[in-house]
Amino acid sequence: MSHFSEEVDSEFESAGDKAYPLSFVSLFSLLYMSSGLEIWCIENGRLVPVPKSSHGKFYTGSAYVILNTVLLKSGPPQHDIHYWLGNEANKVDSALASDKALELDAAIGSCAVQYREVQGQETEKFLSYFRPCIIPVEGIYSSQSGQSNGETYKISLLTCKGDHVVHVKEVPFSRSSLNHNDVFILDTASKIFLFSGCNSSIQERAKTLEVVQYIKEHKHGGKSEVATIEDGKFVGDPDVGEFWSLFGGYAPIPRDSPSAVQQQPDTPSTKLFWITLQGKLSQMGTNSLNKDMLEKDKCYMLDCGSEVFVWMGRSTSITERRTSISASEDFLRSQGRSIGTHVTFLTEGLETAVFRSYFHSWPQTTETKLYEEGREKVAAIFKQHGHDVKELPEEDFEPYINCRGILKVWRVDEDEVCLLPPSEQTKLFSGDCYIVQYTYPGNGRDENLFYAWLGRGSAMEDRVYAISHMSAVVDSARGEPVMAQIIQDKEPVQFFLILQTLIVFKGGLSTRYKKFIAEKGIVDKTYDEKKIALFRVQGTSPNNMQAIQVDQASSSLNSSYCYILQTGTSVFTWIGNLSSSSDHDLLDRMIELINPTWQPISVREGSEPDTFWNALGGKTEYPREKEIQGCIEDPHLFTCTSTEGDLKVKEIYNFTQDDLTTEDVLVLDCQREIYVWIGCHSKVKSKHQAISLGVKFLETDILVEGLSLETPINVVTEGYEPPFFTRFFTWDLSKAQMHGNSFERKLAILKGRTPSVDVPVRNSRKAYSRETTPDGLRSKSVSSNGLRRSVSPASIISGSKFNSSGGNRRASSQTPIARKLFPGSALYQGGFGSPTVKSISPSKNAKAILVDGSDSHSENAKALQVDGSGSQSENAKAIQVDGSNSCSENAKAIQVDESDSGVNLMTYSFERLTVNSKDPVKDIDATKREAYLSEKEFQVKFGMTKQAFYKLAKWRQNKLKLSLNLF
Repeated sequence: MSHFSEEVDSEFESAGDKAYPLSFVSLFSLLYMSSGLEIWCIENGRLVPVPKSSHGKFYTGSAYVILNTVLLKSGPPQHDIHYWLGNEANKVDSALASDKALELDAAIGSCAVQYREVQGQETEKFLSYFRPCIIPVEGIYSSQSGQSNGETYKISLLTCKGDHVVHVKEVPFSRSSLNHNDVFILDTASKIFLFSGCNSSIQERAKTLEVVQYIKEHKHGGKSEVATIEDGKFVGDPDVGEFWSLFGGYAPIPRDSPSAVQQQPDTPSTKLFWITLQGKLSQMGTNSLNKDMLEKDKCYMLDCGSEVFVWMGRSTSITERRTSISASEDFLRSQGRSIGTHVTFLTEGLETAVFRSYFHSWPQTTETKLYEEGREKVAAIFKQHGHDVKELPEEDFEPYINCRGILKVWRVDEDEVCLLPPSEQTKLFSGDCYIVQYTYPGNGRDENLFYAWLGRGSAMEDRVYAISHMSAVVDSARGEPVMAQIIQDKEPVQFFLILQTLIVFKGGLSTRYKKFIAEKGIVDKTYDEKKIALFRVQGTSPNNMQAIQVDQASSSLNSSYCYILQTGTSVFTWIGNLSSSSDHDLLDRMIELINPTWQPISVREGSEPDTFWNALGGKTEYPREKEIQGCIEDPHLFTCTSTEGDLKVKEIYNFTQDDLTTEDVLVLDCQREIYVWIGCHSKVKSKHQAISLGVKFLETDILVEGLSLETPINVVTEGYEPPFFTRFFTWDLSKAQMHGNSFERKLAILKGRTPSVDVPVRNSRKAYSRETTPDGLRSKSVSSNGLRRSVSPASIISGSKFNSSGGNRRASSQTPIARKLFPGSALYQGGFGSPTVKSISPSKNAKAILVDGSDSHSENAKALQVDGSGSQSENAKAIQVDGSNSCSENAKAIQVDESDSGVNLMTYSFERLTVNSKDPVKDIDATKREAYLSEKEFQVKFGMTKQAFYKLAKWRQNKLKLSLNLF
């Protein structure tokens, strides 16, 4: 809410309130992120609001103040203030915009981060508000008409840079402006040309197509033609000829000379300055900085070369802050710094991750009070709108998938994996490692989810084998199942919901664990009913409850929980004073699960008998305050590239589903767990490689948020995203089903020819698989809801020994639950205690595994087995229709429906395959319409064989298909 005073412009009186939604669909709607954008412009020396219809339209002769407010799912609103300066804006307006940004910060309670934005050098966070781009307009903003005094249409040449947000800059309409590294848009009255430099990335070309679409809709009323020109391709194409004719004819673009390539500057030293009340800078230190150097009643400037930060203590006045901002801008001018140097203004307590990263050991603090204040504020907002809400409930832990599917658990024992019987699969030992497979009904087929659960006291060798073994299975399985690596005590809620009840015992049963403690002379603490054992009971419901064995000492107690104490001769249940009635119910249920014959003695905290304390080695101090979950940050999305072991991470602000580009690998950081998303056209080809990348991400801790190296790592593949991943996006299923690289997909949308979404191409195969039954025979397992169950890894994992104690079907006739809104590790060395990270390699014994669920396999498997049968051929020559770019010259068969009836060799007539057909063929890959033609008709229409066609460059193929209405 605004904190209005005489020092603040009256235009800011209600600033920051627009983020709050005015309608309430459910009680939890405000726990999810919503945002509001407010913009003001400096006009005739005063501040005027810019209507929403003009948001994103910036005039080069004006200066603006922008406020973005985000209401997070927990904690108070988050504010970011930007002041944008056009290249032709006068100094008076620019200075006034800076002052007004400071006043705006004061108006909302000095709780915003401020950024200076210069035309053409904007931060990616700023550009993310105005997707796909901002294209500054010449002139000055007028609140009367909302347009400049003389804005006219003219031919323009724009350069576009950026893979996820686009920096658009107008350059002189000249051949010399073109180069081989960038993507350009030539906007003419009748046609829009997109020119792709030969060294530009696919992602950059794809994002530029979004700009083309924007220009087409906003400047041409959606009626302009669009032509794509590829650098270096001049083969008599009409569009290519027309493009170059506008530059006076074709001529090669010269290569960049070595001198033209900008040399990377040396990493500058970081310098910290104290800014005096008179605006003078006094240097305090370089490089070796710590937070204690920043005093709350002073302002400081941190010079990092390409970016500058101004830090303002909480106790400083607006006048002091205004002086510090002016001093920093004067410093940049006196140093001859580029006008594009990014300047960020921070108030104490609101330091960004980048700023904190320049200080050694910035203290990690959990603002529990801030979290509770945020919840109270949200409840207050409900009351303002007539909703009788006393307080908001704690986080809801309803699942996003059906949690009554099939569960199978294997324990790792040296180089074996032993299938546990149903009665033992939810009883794990901290000295062992386990592989968990969960099969649940998905969208028209069964989906699989794999976990590697690594006990905190497990041996390193067992951990390596568990991960490599599971990776080999998952990489070879049909349907790209999700794979996750989790460490004991760091399990995600989803894992608990799948197991429903979980008991974790101390000690281990594996051979390596027994060998280790024997070599070290460690007493075997493996659980035994005859020994003393203490269990902490936790959870939220009977479908999510756990009993964790802890050290049998009174210091292990906590007033927020209930406990079970087993002494060998008697059993006590201990009820903490801060526990709830639901906790007591879970305590009774857990007693029944551990040992239904027990007759426990119930004791309340404070009334324990001496025998209770004697069993725990005496009474000592233990935590007696309410245990409250800390503030959960909203997720952050990052692109990740790893070259020669060096991980480069870049955040994508205000991310959407469109940022999941098929050429990239991205990490969604949800703090309590991370998701590594693998694009189909990325360089990461295995789940094991993705796990290693996730480990590096945790080590980097880019947000300086104190990420634990034991944070769960989930690996998700494009096209097979589970609901518990897609919940973080506004998900469009049709986009997830598109094929081709990013550029081809966007071009298909631009041309108005999106793939069919009636039947998912990737998941169109019927849910057919085989499962090993106890008697070794093959059978189709159909659950009571009509969905066939997927193959068990016990029957397909190769290079391993199996002891199968029988499968388990925990199937239910219930239909999958509706999706509900609710808030939501590395591999270690040493095995015991506090392990360290170590990279792993796949098991040498992991061999190629057929994806049809049969027992047979081959190390040199060459056939793409997609029909569900048990047969395969080394010479199988099927054309893939999954959107890959590769084409077989000898392609003779077309896999269309991927059903278990086998390969479908159907071809279709040219008339039915064209884009404007009156009787179109359904459920085909719309990006490969030509593949469904017979060889004879193909040669008639294209004038060449399919083999010759697929040898052509991709752009040439598309041109030919376009001329025949097949693209």
